[in-house]
Amino acid sequence: MPENASDASAVEFTPVVVGGDIGAYSLARAFHEAYGIRTVVISRLAGWVVGTSSLIDNVRCQDPFDPESLAPVLQEVADAHPGRPLLLLGSADATVKPIIRIRDEIGLDPRYITPYVDLATFAAATEKQNFTRLCQDLGVDHPGTLVVDLAEEIPADLEVPFEFPVIAKPAEVSEWKRIEFPGKNKVHTVESPEELHALLSTIRRAGYRESIIVQDRIPGDDQYMRILTVYCDADSRVRFASYGHTLLEEHAPGAIGNPAAIITGVDREMVAQAQRLCERLGWTGYANFDLKHDRRDGRTKFFELNPRLGRSNYYVTAGGHNPVIWYVDEHLRGALPEQGPGSGIGEDGIVQDQPEVLYTVVPLSLVKRYTTLPEARDRLRRALRGGRVGNPLHYPGVDASLSRRRYVLAAGLNSVLKFQRYYRPEGGDRLSRLLRRRSGAAAEEQA
Repeated sequence: MPENASDASAVEFTPVVVGGDIGAYSLARAFHEAYGIRTVVISRLAGWVVGTSSLIDNVRCQDPFDPESLAPVLQEVADAHPGRPLLLLGSADATVKPIIRIRDEIGLDPRYITPYVDLATFAAATEKQNFTRLCQDLGVDHPGTLVVDLAEEIPADLEVPFEFPVIAKPAEVSEWKRIEFPGKNKVHTVESPEELHALLSTIRRAGYRESIIVQDRIPGDDQYMRILTVYCDADSRVRFASYGHTLLEEHAPGAIGNPAAIITGVDREMVAQAQRLCERLGWTGYANFDLKHDRRDGRTKFFELNPRLGRSNYYVTAGGHNPVIWYVDEHLRGALPEQGPGSGIGEDGIVQDQPEVLYTVVPLSLVKRYTTLPEARDRLRRALRGGRVGNPLHYPGVDASLSRRRYVLAAGLNSVLKFQRYYRPEGGDRLSRLLRRRSGAAAEEQA
């Protein structure tokens, strides 16, 4: 049991997670590491990540993004676990939102604990045009942003107040998941005004009528990305923070922007800015921030707030602070610290120190290959020399059946091929050719 784990005998409960991705599995693993218990995971499909796990009881739901479809499944799970509190979590924005709606509008078994804000606060924080205005009001560093409302016709002379290429992404992720069009990605890089107008027209024809966020594209590859996860108590005080320096992100369509490798670290200035955001919002529970370091002015800038533990939440656990313990201590044990570390009071009131640990969901060969910045390489070397590496899919001696080990191996090999196909890091054609040759050699060696 980790050093920051609570006494498992102090409370009995069942974790319930909605979502079938690696983020859901990472939560289940965190609950098992801290308390030795199994987790109920509700998903549309039984993919191998959750379907082959010995830590998980998988329950199927036709559409976990739809409150009307999810509500009866949640009741079935509650009926199957009589007399126990159930801690209900979502592994993505699109699953947190229906949980909130069921709790506040449809009705939920009272034994469920849902550690999320109300729907109005959720929208104020997660709809990206709202987040941009909030950053502006509070003086929080953020990229230049233009909001385009697709409920209205797209102006032929749409003016973008920064240089191309730009980033275009949906303001409302839940609605984005409901549409399809050729070339759809989580985030689009747009090279010209003409290309932007064509993209917006395509999105609108596909049926999306919410806003699109057009942002200044901060230069730099994955190694300039940062991640920050904070836990806020009922008074919106940050009690715990885990900062990370991203080394590599996913680049396959549909997964663009998801961190694949992170080195944990500390940045008190970013935590202080996050505290201002959370306090103004009246935020409670976890907030996960995407950030990027802008080498043009030396500032690290906030992109968005995700209203839950992120898909890569195991980077927090790997850094030595199991994140689910904060949920359990506040909502099931009533035992958050009242003074000192974790109290949220004074200079030492936020737990945020952690060693440099590498979180990765891809083979180490890929992380080493694409980590080229001197500072990032130094951090990676220190973590590797110390043997401080955490992969949520590697749980030896616990969740390591033969079939699961085969899936993990296949996923690693597939990631090599996907990076070879989709990732062209900054550095010119010569570097790209070199990386492709190395990727091919690595794939042959592991095949």
